[in-house]
Amino acid sequence: MVNFGGVARKFFGSSNDRRLKALQPQVNAINALEGEMQALSDDALRGKTEEFKAQVKDGKSLDDLLVPAFAVAREASRRALGLRPFDVQLIGGMVLHEGSISEMRTGEGKTLVATLPVYLNALAGRGVHVVTVNDYLAQRDAEWMGKLYNFLGLTVGVIVHGLDDTQRKQAYACDVTYATNNELGFDYLRDNMKYERAQMVQREHAYAIVDEVDSILIDEARTPLIISGPLDDKSDLYIAIDKFIPQLTPDDYEIDEKQRSATFTEEGTEKLEQMLSEAGHLKEGGLYDIENVAIVHHVNNALKAHTLFQRDKDYIVKGRDIVIIDEFTGRQMPGRRFSEGLHQALEAKENVDIQPENQTLASVTFQNYFRMYDKLAGMTGTASTEAEEFGNIYGLDVVEVPTNLPVKRVDEDDEVYRTVEEKYIAVVLDIIASQQRGQPVLVGTTSIEKSELLSSILGDKKRLKSIRDSVQARLDGLKAGKEPELREYLETSLKDLDGALKNGGVTHEVLNARQHEREAFIVAQAGVPGAVTIATNMAGRGTDIKLGGNAEMRVAQELGDLPEGEERTRRIAEIEEDVERLRQKAVAAGGLYVLATERHESRRIDNQLRGRSGRQGDPGRSKFFLSLQDDLMRIFGSDRMDGMLQKLGLKEGEAIIHPWINKALEKAQKKVEARNFDIRKNLLKFDDVMNDQRKVVFEQRKELMDGMGLTDTIAEMRHEVIEGIVHRHIPEKAYAEQWDIAGLKEETTNLLNIDVPVDAWAAEEGIAEDDIIERLTEAADKAAAERAERFGPEISAYVEKSIVLQTLDSLWREHLVNLDHLRSVIGFRGYAQRDPLQEYKSESFELFQSMLANLRQAVTAQLMRVEIVREQSEAPQPTLPEMEARHIDPVTGEDEFDVAEAQYGAALVTGQVSSEDRDPNDPATWGKVGRNEACPCGSGKKYKHCHGAFVSTVA
Repeated sequence: MVNFGGVARKFFGSSNDRRLKALQPQVNAINALEGEMQALSDDALRGKTEEFKAQVKDGKSLDDLLVPAFAVAREASRRALGLRPFDVQLIGGMVLHEGSISEMRTGEGKTLVATLPVYLNALAGRGVHVVTVNDYLAQRDAEWMGKLYNFLGLTVGVIVHGLDDTQRKQAYACDVTYATNNELGFDYLRDNMKYERAQMVQREHAYAIVDEVDSILIDEARTPLIISGPLDDKSDLYIAIDKFIPQLTPDDYEIDEKQRSATFTEEGTEKLEQMLSEAGHLKEGGLYDIENVAIVHHVNNALKAHTLFQRDKDYIVKGRDIVIIDEFTGRQMPGRRFSEGLHQALEAKENVDIQPENQTLASVTFQNYFRMYDKLAGMTGTASTEAEEFGNIYGLDVVEVPTNLPVKRVDEDDEVYRTVEEKYIAVVLDIIASQQRGQPVLVGTTSIEKSELLSSILGDKKRLKSIRDSVQARLDGLKAGKEPELREYLETSLKDLDGALKNGGVTHEVLNARQHEREAFIVAQAGVPGAVTIATNMAGRGTDIKLGGNAEMRVAQELGDLPEGEERTRRIAEIEEDVERLRQKAVAAGGLYVLATERHESRRIDNQLRGRSGRQGDPGRSKFFLSLQDDLMRIFGSDRMDGMLQKLGLKEGEAIIHPWINKALEKAQKKVEARNFDIRKNLLKFDDVMNDQRKVVFEQRKELMDGMGLTDTIAEMRHEVIEGIVHRHIPEKAYAEQWDIAGLKEETTNLLNIDVPVDAWAAEEGIAEDDIIERLTEAADKAAAERAERFGPEISAYVEKSIVLQTLDSLWREHLVNLDHLRSVIGFRGYAQRDPLQEYKSESFELFQSMLANLRQAVTAQLMRVEIVREQSEAPQPTLPEMEARHIDPVTGEDEFDVAEAQYGAALVTGQVSSEDRDPNDPATWGKVGRNEACPCGSGKKYKHCHGAFVSTVA
């Protein structure tokens, strides 16, 4: 069978090749302008920026300016940074400008590539955001590339943890803003909780370039960014619901201990409905009607608390607190709480003080945040394996940009061992052998625990001696004259092990992905001959591993305090000479050796690790060491393979090496990638429902803050409320004697605060409901107009805006809680052969409509009753609720904002008081307390879980 796709690619090139070919004429045009740009003075080159801005204002498109703007940026880079972008970097910049993902290998200079499209798009004056994975890289890149932007007359800002609103607003107002994805998302959510446009810090979302786009838009997109705060006290409700559960019998519910779930039977549901209805806790309808979704959540938690959680096994009562017991270690976990109201249900069960619940005030996924940008682009070394997801979710194409120099790295076939122990012995022997010949080694592990395990083996003489004994045993077991290559390998390994034992172990560094700043220095020196660096797959981003080491980092470390002058110049020259000597030695040893101890679920993560080696035409080598007990191998049928290998006579310590194994593993990884993609796609479908509602609410807030048509909007609300009142008490086509006139009069008084003769109107001959609506509307409009006239236009507008915004925010938060509750139970609809997503869409829409109806009623009732007690100048400004930001790292499970606070908080918090000067009984003496510090009151809890609960992480 003829492969027509392969034949077409052979003659016409792949779609990627054709796209690169189409960009080549522009590269040639930029190169043609190089001589002209070099002839310009610094001032003349800088003057080009204003010239371009004027052309954009006159209607010229950015595409028309691409060639001259790139030529200017390239020359400015040469002068300000000492770096001249290569032709392939120009191509990468064009791909970013087009709004696509530029896949460029590690070491190809992505940080510099971004400056070209950033400069071009900044000319439009709408602001450009460059997104990084951590605060360190945001600060580093803003400072480093800022020299280029400042040279060209552009302003540069940086958003990192700990800035106040004024500093953030200034940074966003700059032409170019560097920031982390977390800070951008957090600022967006906080902006949409403000009460004045002037308080908002972000501008429009025009253009963003996302560095490490696969990490941010795929890995970190698995968990939403959340702003939470204290929920209204519902202690009475928890206590009331708790009293019903002991009245049920075991026949009223079913328990599944394996799944840790408890559900009501039909009999139990009916019994509970009756009890709740008699107690007045149920709104109209049954327990599972949409209006009672919050009650369902509470009764389910109460049932779990009584049936699945045992005192002194799952938790203990300590004083007036419920303390969780870790099921794996049996240790108490003070400060930790079960989420979604379960902890409060346990507190009600045990009759202790019920602590307030945390409520989601606002949340957004990174998928939906970054899709708001008019133009989005990204860059990474590894995106092609996730091209389908980038295309489907973000509408982003992936373009593979060729390297500046040919890649010389040799990617060897995987070595597969039967057991983990055999694999680690082979890994240790390979590391020691590489170190002995002066080859730098980067060891990749899949988790922090595994990196620490390998580190402990390399640093422990007993373990190394045990490995030596096993190698000696293998050597002794070889028959004379047989397997000479294996004999030579084992003899060499014994010598290498003896050398390592003599030195007290293998000298190495372990990278901790949480210590970003130190990580950059370790990675920068990982290319020194004989260096061994153990890293998790998350580590080592944003900094090149240069063979021989990084001269700039060494200068920063060794000559940090040395002033400018002859001595510093001499020392710099010595360091550069030493780095070049070490580089030649590392090249001679074969370049950087990437030794991976396990395959990741995603090929992309494996490729990221491989890509650290072979930068800019350097030699390099990579190899994966696997065992049949690794997670990926175990999941995909290693039991069958283990039996087959034993039958084939695979001995202990031997590995199987074959290209077919690589292909089989790649297929397994593709399956896992597809499954993970489906999970993320499904999560996004649910979030899209909330996102549509979020957009409506946030846009409405902006219009309200601007005061656009507020009086008309409020009048519309009032008129709809009046229609609703009348229709509730005068059913359509009902006879006059069926009208509920008493109820109509009561609700009119309560909601509209007007005294009108509704009963007299209803007694008139031939009156219709439309007539009553018209008269009520006229009376209500007249009362509202008199009130507005009494207040004056300025005060009236201020009061209207404040009440509408605060009411909308309060109801939106309640709506988010209801959506959370609905989401937690909607999956059960699948058992009834109904699509949970469709059910969620329809019921969330009903909840949203209900929220809007409540908004109209609440706003109308308040505005028809409001009275001015103070002068306008004394009127208190609405304040934001207390809040904290959270984003859970999908890999470590840690809150990234907690990590940032711990890392940067001490340097940022001002007004700190020493512990000796703090009186535990007087909070006024504490000064500023870091959220993760122990609370000065002496409770033993973190400040954020004690006196500092729910204080915002950002001043």
